[in-house]
Amino acid sequence: MFRSELGLGFLVISFCLSFCLTVESKCSKGCDLALGSYYVWNGSNLTFIANVTNGSINDIMSYNQIANADSVLSGTRINVPFSCECINGEFLGHVFQYSVISGDTYQKVANTYYANLTTETWLQKFNVYDPSRIPDTAQLNVTVNCSCGNSSVSKAYGLFITYPLRLGQSLQSIATETNLTADLIRSYNPNANFSSGSDLVYIPGKDKNGKYPSLNSSTAGLSSGVIAGISIAGVAGVLLLAVCIYVGVYKRKKVQDKILLFARSEDQSIQAARAAGSTLEKATDSTGIPGSASSGLTGITVDKSVEFSYEELAKATNDFSIANKIGQGGFGSVYYAELRGEKAAIKKMDMQASREFLAELKVLTHVHHLNLVRLIGYCVEGSLFLVYEYIENGNISEHLRGTARDPLPWPARVQIALDSARGLEYIHEHTVPVYIHRDIKSANILIDKNFRGKVADFGLTKLTEVGSTSLPTRLVGTFGYMPPEYAQYGDVSPKVDVYAFGVVLYELISAKEAIVKASASLAESKGLVALFDEVLSQPDPKEDLRKLVDPRLGDSYPLDSVHKMAQLAKACTQENPQLRPSMRSIVVALMTLSSTTEDWDVGSFYENQALVNLMSGR
Repeated sequence: MFRSELGLGFLVISFCLSFCLTVESKCSKGCDLALGSYYVWNGSNLTFIANVTNGSINDIMSYNQIANADSVLSGTRINVPFSCECINGEFLGHVFQYSVISGDTYQKVANTYYANLTTETWLQKFNVYDPSRIPDTAQLNVTVNCSCGNSSVSKAYGLFITYPLRLGQSLQSIATETNLTADLIRSYNPNANFSSGSDLVYIPGKDKNGKYPSLNSSTAGLSSGVIAGISIAGVAGVLLLAVCIYVGVYKRKKVQDKILLFARSEDQSIQAARAAGSTLEKATDSTGIPGSASSGLTGITVDKSVEFSYEELAKATNDFSIANKIGQGGFGSVYYAELRGEKAAIKKMDMQASREFLAELKVLTHVHHLNLVRLIGYCVEGSLFLVYEYIENGNISEHLRGTARDPLPWPARVQIALDSARGLEYIHEHTVPVYIHRDIKSANILIDKNFRGKVADFGLTKLTEVGSTSLPTRLVGTFGYMPPEYAQYGDVSPKVDVYAFGVVLYELISAKEAIVKASASLAESKGLVALFDEVLSQPDPKEDLRKLVDPRLGDSYPLDSVHKMAQLAKACTQENPQLRPSMRSIVVALMTLSSTTEDWDVGSFYENQALVNLMSGR
């Protein structure tokens, strides 16, 4: 098989030789580091700058002479680090992710928040939103140009600053400011108008040691604008292309081998669980849909998933264009596509995220449930790709905190909570081994066209053998949703997901974020759990509870129902994990809550001792 693929690769060489002699490429690859000169405007601070540039305060300080993070003066410039990539084969740049807040415009984002490192036109080009109607919950692609150097000018400089010009500046003033010669700066920017007050120019920059690093030809891209006429010529070109194809095929084979190795190790854990006396039963969800346990769990099987080629995914996403990008997560970017007549969401992950890729592939090829997002297929060429069903209505977080959508009615919130609880119950109690999601949050619960909930993003999922309770683990997940035993000691059990689910219930009630920011100061922030605990600990909490309800609901909600959901959330977020209910108990409680209010006992959950026992697992 491998030999045939390699043979096919050499057939491709002959085609590429004729094609590449005429094709023009504007960039080939980028570099690990570039800098952006950020003009500190009045009202900004280092915390804000680190946030919009998706970086850390300490990293920014290491490239600047900043002694105190709280004393950055407005009207000055600081350098912010980022990687510089070849985007769509067209230009060198970096795409920052910016979370829109109410009232934002492309102009405000470009000119103020990103201090003219990008432009309004550039934002419109790489985002699908109408300039007059940007959703409050949108994630904007903020594209900033960068440079990796130019060996034809000098090999002495390999780190460059993207520098937005401001009114009143000139070539000479910039040369004086940077202690570089005007001729050197001009040589890197031959067509720039230094007195325009609006151009972007590229200036050699210093590293963390205060030195100018030299140009490293192995990491630098084609950075000085458009470099045309690239061709592969002679024997060296043939050998280089052959090596590239060989490496590509070999890399794909290594990924496939890793998947098989992962599957074998999973089989061993399953066999160990069986040897301990566990039995594999046919799992069925609450709607009667057969689960994957009947498949035998014999390692990674992809009988219900399609292996796509890179070419097919690239074509469906317009070569993974920024216009098709609909999301950004911790492990990759998500793109919209239409594949074989079906709408799809494609997650593109780096090879370094193989652990998360394999975890998600493992879960979603084995576990099938109405309330879990469906995996359509995958690809392991060049990068790691997972292809999911496209969920039309976004996620809970977007609906709760965005003004672009109508507020979710209270009955819909209860139904979505019930749907997602059923999905979690399934992976907790109807699979062998048991799966623990570890990153339950409102952003990972999707809403389909029928306003039914689906749990998504299984990249951090951990499996446990039947009968286990707590295992040490590396700390992953999202702050605000982590229970104390996990955040402090790294202990993981299904009760980790129960705690996070309780936070989501509080979000459904209040539409507040898991960490409530009272002001710009992080010290004054408060967790949503603590906020509700203060109210629910009162003898009669209902009036103060009303003040926490999402104001967009108006009076269109039954306070008793809200109170009961809040009490359920309180049970889920108990500090002692043993006192938290199981997901099965939560499903029962939410099923009761979703029925008519006449069927629900008036009063708190704790007035009904039978339900207390059920929710405590006794």
